Amino acid sequence: MSLKMKELMTQTNESKSTILYYVKEGLLPEPFKPKPNVHLYDESCVKMIKFIKHLQHNFSYSIAEIKAIFSDNNFTFNDSFEMMIKSLELISGGKENTWHTQEDFLELAEISQDELHSYEKSGYIFERARGFSSKELDIVKILQTAKSLGLDFSLLDTYVDNAKVLAKQEFDTGAALLKNDKNEHDKQYELLFDLILTLKPYIFNMHTVSEHQNRFKEA
Repeated sequence: MSLKMKELMTQTNESKSTILYYVKEGLLPEPFKPKPNVHLYDESCVKMIKFIKHLQHNFSYSIAEIKAIFSDNNFTFNDSFEMMIKSLELISGGKENTWHTQEDFLELAEISQDELHSYEKSGYIFERARGFSSKELDIVKILQTAKSLGLDFSLLDTYVDNAKVLAKQEFDTGAALLKNDKNEHDKQYELLFDLILTLKPYIFNMHTVSEHQNRFKEA
């Protein structure tokens, strides 16, 4: 299904000038032009524009950063659930990532291959399709500091156990939600994105703050 400019503007609540700018910058595909004054846009442009706005407003991504994301990642914008999964992987890696092979990563992180495998097996760190990123380097630094200070890793194991339970619940919730009215997929997608990336960390962090405040009061 194709959309005229006015229809695309209505469905995305975006201005004509902004949409044309996205096309000029290569963020949106060129419209099909069956006639000189008729420009038709693929319906996937709706999800693309909403995704661009989400990255800009919620995570302060620049147009240049979003262009790099689109060129480096094969998003399937016609599949909301697939897009959500790839979006989560993207955001979890951080805005500015440098990717490393395992060999380079081990050298930069100053850990052995056995240590890396141990962290991966425990669920503390993950190798992704492009290798290891700067985010994984940050995680290794935290893990190595924790080890040097004699931290009981049972706390981290609790993180992993609860993360696995939540991940299954989130997937089941998302899959069930997207089985409903297909006309609401855009709103459903945005809701899942906000639940996982915004609401979940907020609830966890605020409960941590609340617990610390209560303990200080008791002391």
